[in-house]
Amino acid sequence: MRDALGRILRALILLLLFFLPKPRKLRLERWLRGREDLRRLRRADCVVVSFGKSGRTWLRVMLSRFFQVKHDLPEGSLIGFENLHRKNPAIPKILFTHDNYLKDYTGTLADKSDYAHSKVVLLVRHPADVAVSQYFQWKHRMRPAKKVLNDYPPHGADTSLFDFVMRESSGLPKIIGFMNAWAKSIPDLPSLLVVRYEDMRARPEESLGKILEFIGSPASPTELSEVVEFARFDNMKKLESRRVFWLSGGRMVPGDRSDPNSYKVRRAKVGGYRDDFDAGELAQIDTLVAKTLDPRFGYDGPSDSRASAPAASGSAGG
Repeated sequence: MRDALGRILRALILLLLFFLPKPRKLRLERWLRGREDLRRLRRADCVVVSFGKSGRTWLRVMLSRFFQVKHDLPEGSLIGFENLHRKNPAIPKILFTHDNYLKDYTGTLADKSDYAHSKVVLLVRHPADVAVSQYFQWKHRMRPAKKVLNDYPPHGADTSLFDFVMRESSGLPKIIGFMNAWAKSIPDLPSLLVVRYEDMRARPEESLGKILEFIGSPASPTELSEVVEFARFDNMKKLESRRVFWLSGGRMVPGDRSDPNSYKVRRAKVGGYRDDFDAGELAQIDTLVAKTLDPRFGYDGPSDSRASAPAASGSAGG
């Protein structure tokens, strides 16, 4: 209820201040969104942080399914902060965030100390796979206002996949900057679990088990097996097509049922970016990742997305 009122208040403030110059209005909207994020952060039992298209929806579905089974909730109950907590107080309040706006409100730009008192799951994925998925999100699913707010190419722009991926404010440089900022703060966050999407794909029961243990809701092997089976890629595509999670807004609804690239669950392939570029483009992408991405995530070569878990996986300092 408080979140809904916060969104209504933000929309009302922006409507009343329609006369502001566009840059100032954008700064105000980011500030207001950051204030809402801080309020949720302070109430959350756990925070899942990720750059967009890093596997968050898959993790959200698995966590939702676990709590559905454990607490006898309907299949369509997709966790969205405290909605499931209101159905059963034993279910933790989990905040999912892309860490887009908090710093616009708190002014904390140099580190992630805003999260110092929170239990944080940091979900990461090879930045080239993220960038490609972001392109299709931008092209088929992202609202025009969000494109402006987060400095993506304008709505309807004729931007190629490679140009988008190499673009400073939307592609690899932005994603790598996000990951590096979090890597720098890992030693300073007392309760942090780093999880790689690639490890979740390779060992989903093990990865999900670690996450549930970390957030204080341990699962049995039988429960983990059932949850992972439910969240298989082909089943998630069916769930999205059938609009099973329609109560979650647009999170799990295809933009166009006839276009597979408009689905939230699009391909889920580890290292899939290598299918989308020629040799020269791949060389530029791999060089940029190798030279600029913090090595502690383990993405240090063109075939690294199939590597084993990096040293950074686990709790902070582990």
